Amino acid sequence: MAQRADEIFDVVNERDEVTGWNYRGEVHRLGLRHRAVHVLVFNAAGEVFLQQRSLLKDTHPGVWDSSASGHLDRGEAYDSCAVREVREEIDLELVSPPERWLRLEACGETGWEFVWVYRAAAEGPFTLHPEEIAAGGWFAPAAVTRWLAERPGEFAPAFRLIWERLGLNG
Repeated sequence: MAQRADEIFDVVNERDEVTGWNYRGEVHRLGLRHRAVHVLVFNAAGEVFLQQRSLLKDTHPGVWDSSASGHLDRGEAYDSCAVREVREEIDLELVSPPERWLRLEACGETGWEFVWVYRAAAEGPFTLHPEEIAAGGWFAPAAVTRWLAERPGEFAPAFRLIWERLGLNG
């Protein structure tokens, strides 16, 4: 599903407790804390699938990012959002939520999002949602680490933080 300014998100406090709600555009404009998920999909060869964000995205268009990511809708749980996002963005149907791997506190790099990062296994091929994703591909973790070191601006800030925290060197 393409992003819409009228999407409604839970607004949370510094402990990730819901304190209210607001529209997507206002949450981003005001820098309010809210919630998101990132899912990293790995194949049997140990490669990670990364997506290049569509140029239509309202934040960080055209840069590389996690396999799938997105905001929690108002009242939605992290696990449900992870399942929904991989289905919407790369057409991967999961029968249960993927493994929770890392939690990030809301900060500038995440766009003031509390983030749960998930790990999933799949081989593809994937059907990429054209309004969300411009391109995608499989990459060895060591190659991603080198790419990040050489050209960090080609990646979304939250992805750079995730990769650093996970210590994925390949």
